[in-house]
Amino acid sequence: MKSTARILLVAALLALATPAAAGWQALIESHPSLPTKFLAVDKDAQKFFILGQKSPLKVLTDLPCVTGQKSGDKKSRGDMRTPEGVYFIERRLTQGLNFALYGDQAFTLNFPNPVDKLRQKTGSGIWIHGRGNEIKPGETRGCVVLKTADLRRIQSELTPGTPVAIADSVHFSDKSGDMGRDYDFMLRKVEEFSRDWQRESPDFFKHFDPEKYTLSSENFEAFRQHKLLVWKAQPWLQVAALDVRVLPGPNYWVTYFKQYYRTPTMLSEGHKRIYWQKDKKGDYKIVGMEWKDAPLDLEAEYLRKVRGDVEAMLEKWRSAWRSRNLDAYLTFYRSDASQGTRAGVPAIRAQKAELWDKDRPKDVTFGPFEVTVHPQGLAVAFTQAYSSMSGYSDRGWKTMVLVPDGLTYKIVSEDWSALQ
Repeated sequence: MKSTARILLVAALLALATPAAAGWQALIESHPSLPTKFLAVDKDAQKFFILGQKSPLKVLTDLPCVTGQKSGDKKSRGDMRTPEGVYFIERRLTQGLNFALYGDQAFTLNFPNPVDKLRQKTGSGIWIHGRGNEIKPGETRGCVVLKTADLRRIQSELTPGTPVAIADSVHFSDKSGDMGRDYDFMLRKVEEFSRDWQRESPDFFKHFDPEKYTLSSENFEAFRQHKLLVWKAQPWLQVAALDVRVLPGPNYWVTYFKQYYRTPTMLSEGHKRIYWQKDKKGDYKIVGMEWKDAPLDLEAEYLRKVRGDVEAMLEKWRSAWRSRNLDAYLTFYRSDASQGTRAGVPAIRAQKAELWDKDRPKDVTFGPFEVTVHPQGLAVAFTQAYSSMSGYSDRGWKTMVLVPDGLTYKIVSEDWSALQ
C-alpha cells in the first residue's frame, strides 16, 4: 500500500508541475487553394488577422482582440473558453444588442461545427463582436471581441461564409512548404467525391466514416438510402464542385466550395463544407458536412467546368468518324438517338455503313463550340467541315443535344444545316 501511495503522490506532483497541454498551434502555409480572404485569431497573442491568398499569403490587417477568460479549447457550455478550430461567419446582428457588452454589431460563428460535435463540445453563441468600452485581455465568456471602432472599419470584410481559424497560436508562411502536398491531396479528394456522386457509384459512400458522420451530421444509413432512391428515380445527375478552398484545422481538414447540382427535374445551388479526418487505417474520410442553400447563379461556371468533358467526348466521336470505325462511332449515341430524319441507332448504322462503303471519310473539323444548358442535358452547336476520299466536301452548322451518362455524354439528337 505504501508503494502504491507513493506512486500516486509522485504522479500527482508531476501533473501539477507539467504545464497543461498546448492548444492548436496552427500553421497556415501559402497555397492557391487557400481562401482568397479569411480571418485568423491568435488567442495567445490576442491578435485578430485578416489574410489574403493572392500568391503569396499575406497579412492584410492585424488588430488587437480579446478572447475567453480561461485559456485552452472550449469543451463545455459556460467554461469561459474560446473554441479552437475552423469556423464560418453565419450572419451579422445589429438589433437588440447590449452596447456595453457587444458594441453595435456582432457576427455569429457556426460553433459547434461537425468535428466539435464529435468531440462532444457543448455551448453556443460564439460571436465576433465589439464592446462599448475598453477591451481587456481574457475578459470574454468565449467570444472574440474587437474594439468597436476597429470592427466598424473592417465590417465589410466579415461577410457570411467567411472562414475563421481560431487557434492557441497562429503561424503564417508566404511559402508553399511541405503542407502543399496536403492541400493538393484534399483538392483531389473533393474531385473524387463529386465524380463518384455523379457516376452514381457505390464508391461514393466509401468517402464517409458512417459512425462519425451519424454523430456529427445526420444518420448515415438514412442518407445512403435517400441517395440510392434519387439515383433510381433520376436518369442522370450532374454535380460540379466550383471554386474549391481548403483550410487545415486541429487534426482535421475543411474543404468548402460552391456546389451546382442538377437532374432532369431539379436544380440546386449553394455552399457545401466537408470536414475530413483520418480513420484507423490512416485514410481521410468525411466525418461531417454542412450545406447552405443559396441562389448563386452558377450556370456559367458550371458550363466552363463541363466544357472540357464535352470537347473531349466530341474529339473521340470525331476520331471514330474519321477512321470509319462504325462500332466506336455508334457508342456515342443513345439507343433512341435521332440524326436528322433517322431515328434510332440501327437507322444511323445503316445510313453510315452504306455511305462510308461508297465514299470513305477523309477529314472532319470543328469550329468553336457553343455549350448551353438543355432540359435533357446540354446543347452543343458548332461549325463542321467535312471532306471525303472522292473529293466531296461540305461545311455546315451542327447542333446536338447531349444527355449525361456518368462522367461522359451520349448524343440524343443531331442536326446539320449547310452554310453558304
